[in-house]
Amino acid sequence: MNLNQRLELTWIGKSKRNKLEPRIFLEDSTLSHMNFSLKNENATTDNLIIKGDNLLSLKSLISDYSGKVKCVYIDPPYNTGSAFDEYEDGLEHSMWLSLLRERLVLIHELLSEDGSLWVSIDDNECHYLKVLIDEIFGRKNFLSTVCWQKKYAAKADSKYLSESHDFILCYAKNIDKVMINRLTKGDKQNSRYKNTDNDPRGPWKAGDTLRNEVRDYAIFPVYGPNGEEHWPSDGTSWRYTKDKFDELIKDNRVWFGKNGNARPAIKRFLSEVDTTMPVTTWWSHEDAGHNDEAKKESKALFGKGIFSTPKPERLLEKIIKIATKPGDIVLDSFAGSGTSGAVAHKLGRRWIMIELGEHCETHIVPRLKKVIDGEDQGGITKAVNWQGGGGFRYLRLAPS
Repeated sequence: MNLNQRLELTWIGKSKRNKLEPRIFLEDSTLSHMNFSLKNENATTDNLIIKGDNLLSLKSLISDYSGKVKCVYIDPPYNTGSAFDEYEDGLEHSMWLSLLRERLVLIHELLSEDGSLWVSIDDNECHYLKVLIDEIFGRKNFLSTVCWQKKYAAKADSKYLSESHDFILCYAKNIDKVMINRLTKGDKQNSRYKNTDNDPRGPWKAGDTLRNEVRDYAIFPVYGPNGEEHWPSDGTSWRYTKDKFDELIKDNRVWFGKNGNARPAIKRFLSEVDTTMPVTTWWSHEDAGHNDEAKKESKALFGKGIFSTPKPERLLEKIIKIATKPGDIVLDSFAGSGTSGAVAHKLGRRWIMIELGEHCETHIVPRLKKVIDGEDQGGITKAVNWQGGGGFRYLRLAPS
């Protein structure tokens, strides 16, 4: 087989494409909300909540937003065959693929050249979905698959394996231009640095001085402060030449342990290392929240009207911080309970949310009003020092 040959997923009804005509949006000013009394330079006002079919809504956004959306996050139905209060999650497989394909084509058009797509999914459809997105975005634009630990304990009544994670498929619009931010190191990472010898350059941590390969010029004895001789272990050599090692020892950048007779280690100072780090593909519940946390957030917001399948605010915070900067547009066309918009607003991003269900008015609108009025004290509010402000417009699709 030709390795350059393009492979495609096939299913019944794939060739059938909906013919869509864009519609105009009509604002319902009784549900739109602005709060200019709370002065906040990070608050955004040109945000949209759209009530209507997300396929038609995405098509209608093209004229104004094509190539302008920096980050798209979607949490589509996982097609598990389950029934939830807010939506039916049991479409026939081919129908589910067609539903996603039509929307992903429009999402691709809306994304900016440096933008990215993030899709939450589980094992049931993940691998089919990846092949589908490969067709639309191109395999070369696949960034990675994130594993998010949605549960922190085993489910005792699991029939086979207890599922602990969901996937997040990550794609660039253009792999050569995509913007992916590094994360700022926190207290957890910085706590590894100590100042055992009261070095005036501040906290440091020990690094390895060995390389796992034999280089003859880097095999020589190194003498500690007590005169003890140290050699590389079998199959290794020093990372540095003899002249460089002598220079590092003279500059007090080599640590021989508290008693001066341990194998030499290099001192890496906190003040000299990068304050950021690349994002990994394993997101633990400690760093990105979990299902129970999301349900507690939902209960605090909606009381008895708790949403069935919410995502924690910390999960969306991580995605939005990685994929955008303040002022960028975040789009969620499966808005659910409105977590993406709430988090984007608190982070000073612009946002667009689309939702067809009645919870657009029962959950999303009241939630965003609380965020804007500074009444939402849950989720990431305190961590990002959100004080309120900004606003949104509530739009409905005009009739055909």
